[in-house]
Amino acid sequence: MFGTDKAIDHFYLPHYKKHFRPYKFKKINLLEIGVGGYKSPKHGGHSLRLWKSYFPFAHIFAIDIYDKSALEEKRIKIYKGSQVDIDFLNKISSEIGDFDIIIDDGSHVNEHVIKSFQLLFPKLKDGGIYVVEDTQTSYWKRYGGDSIDLKNSNTIMNFFKNLTDSLNHKEFLLPGYEPTYFDKHITAINFYHNLIFIYKGFNDEPSNVLLNNDYVKV
Repeated sequence: MFGTDKAIDHFYLPHYKKHFRPYKFKKINLLEIGVGGYKSPKHGGHSLRLWKSYFPFAHIFAIDIYDKSALEEKRIKIYKGSQVDIDFLNKISSEIGDFDIIIDDGSHVNEHVIKSFQLLFPKLKDGGIYVVEDTQTSYWKRYGGDSIDLKNSNTIMNFFKNLTDSLNHKEFLLPGYEPTYFDKHITAINFYHNLIFIYKGFNDEPSNVLLNNDYVKV
């Protein structure tokens, strides 16, 4: 489908269909990190055309470290820049506004994926979805991954596995605990083979036992 490896080399499309269905006919802003085609200015953009077709009312945006402007179409806008350049990301965010969907299909370098999430998740609208593809690099040394120490906190998988505790921050038995931004705004995390979906919203469901991270005193 459109030549994208999301359908050819991976098995992502059934998961995307499941998670993206509620957005299909909405006017959304979608940002994808990575256009594909490497240095060639006229190669890549397959998944951007897939999203354009699937979301008929969406504006599709992308960033890439190479100039991919030749691949722009109506409803597809591509910016040249790094996924870990905070000034660049702030600039395009201020120009476009917040995003409904963000997909990281960029460098796949563990450090980059984690940094991009830290920078871009706050620019995701409440109710939005942040997706990380190709998490197999979490185990590959050349990308900063680790197959030996599966608890290495610097890998993609362990970064996001650690964030699952944010879902239950109201249950931390730590009187006076101050929730982090991720504690307050991550409402669900779905893990699949080489793929993660992180949902944003208001994670304020109370504990049925604790109050302010402490036992209720009677």
